[in-house]
Amino acid sequence: MIDLTKNEALLQHAIERARERGIIIPTLRQMAHPELIPEKIRQALPQIGLWDVDSRNLFRITWKNEPKESGGLYGGVNYIVLPSELTGVKAKIIALCGKWFPTGCHKVGASFGCLVPRLITGQFDPTYHKAVWPSTGNYCRGGAYNSLLLGCDAIAILPEGMSQERFDWLNSIAGEVIATPGCESNVKEIFDKTWELRRTRDNVVIFNQFDEMGNHLWHYSVTGPAIEEAVAAVGGRLAAACFTSGSAGTLGAGDYLKELFPQMKLAVGEALQCPTLLNNGYGDHRIEGIGDKHVPWIHNVKNTDMVIAIDDEDSQSLLRLFNDETGRAYLAQEAGVDRSLVDQLDLLGISGIANVLCAIKLAKYYELGENDLVATVLTDSAEMYQSRIAELNEERGAYSEKAAAVDHALHMLGLRTDSMLELTYPEKRRIHNLKYYTWIEQQGRSLEELNAQWYDADHYWGGIHAQAAEIDALIDEFNAAVGLL
Repeated sequence: MIDLTKNEALLQHAIERARERGIIIPTLRQMAHPELIPEKIRQALPQIGLWDVDSRNLFRITWKNEPKESGGLYGGVNYIVLPSELTGVKAKIIALCGKWFPTGCHKVGASFGCLVPRLITGQFDPTYHKAVWPSTGNYCRGGAYNSLLLGCDAIAILPEGMSQERFDWLNSIAGEVIATPGCESNVKEIFDKTWELRRTRDNVVIFNQFDEMGNHLWHYSVTGPAIEEAVAAVGGRLAAACFTSGSAGTLGAGDYLKELFPQMKLAVGEALQCPTLLNNGYGDHRIEGIGDKHVPWIHNVKNTDMVIAIDDEDSQSLLRLFNDETGRAYLAQEAGVDRSLVDQLDLLGISGIANVLCAIKLAKYYELGENDLVATVLTDSAEMYQSRIAELNEERGAYSEKAAAVDHALHMLGLRTDSMLELTYPEKRRIHNLKYYTWIEQQGRSLEELNAQWYDADHYWGGIHAQAAEIDALIDEFNAAVGLL
């Protein structure tokens, strides 16, 4: 359960800081249903850019932002539907678009879900504490941004091998940026740095996306309903949802969807070069944003039906195909993909491409048909990876129509159903047991809670999901005490 115990003295500090800086906090329900957002906020948003450092942009942490960089309000869920001409499978793939969040990534929602419960209960004092955001990329960006909007100081931690765009932006937002050794799969090095900060600084609060249930709950409460609405708009049978593991936060949306569609399959993806879930493997990979070599504490493994490994070369090659005009022209003219969709393929960042590839492999494995839908999310967009595209161009030379044909055929249409595992009960148990080594031995979590996640799963996870209403009530109380509405 998320600790919602109040510290009244420190809570008053947070209330005073919010009053001084004009901060109003949205509820989870308002993020899922922005039509409920106060008119005072709606009237202000047309004068505010999507990425502006303005606390009213907290109300743009939703899948329903008008898709524009400045002045937008709200509309339906932002998603695209990927057809068989592109994917090679009969099933339609519905992909929610993370680009239209502040910071250009849905991780701004996950980090909100972690920080706000501490802030509105007085467990985090913005006049004293610093929020530490350990991450493989986008989560610390979202955390630093939310911290600034909520009047808090932030420390961002991410591997030194992440894209330069992340570091450039973070240096302008976070009070401190720490680069740890390695790449996206070097999660232990990130954890080690957080323990060092705990030992050497008495004013840090660690918001570890891999074990913060606020991450899981935000996706359950906001991403899950957004996918539900997109499925209803497209029409058809929701056969499955696929999400790369990363922090496993987005898998919380899978818990929501399985309550509505109990026959659907929920799949988790990972890099083939680091197949921890598939076969207890390890290694480095280039699918930025998904950390590996462990099972996140917040992953409800018992509710997961399949593991799918994706070769990182598939994501890299398709990133180039989707963002080079020669590649786009090939897709439109030779592959028969509608040009209006081709022009939107820059909505897929590297991990978003991996999510789509997971959906394709699952659709092939289960032989899904034209009436079937597979849901996933595009965590961020190609805007975050321009330096990676430039590196690929430099490494591989000028792109050609022949290269585009090969990339589409080999890395998307030609995907096979290898490196997949349909989870039996013992296989689920094996993956769950891997949590012991990271979280009990290294990170000091409770063995009793680990067992509760498995043996009392319905009560454990259901209890966390029920806390959304309690958190919203506390947010309402906080805003009332601040007195700006």
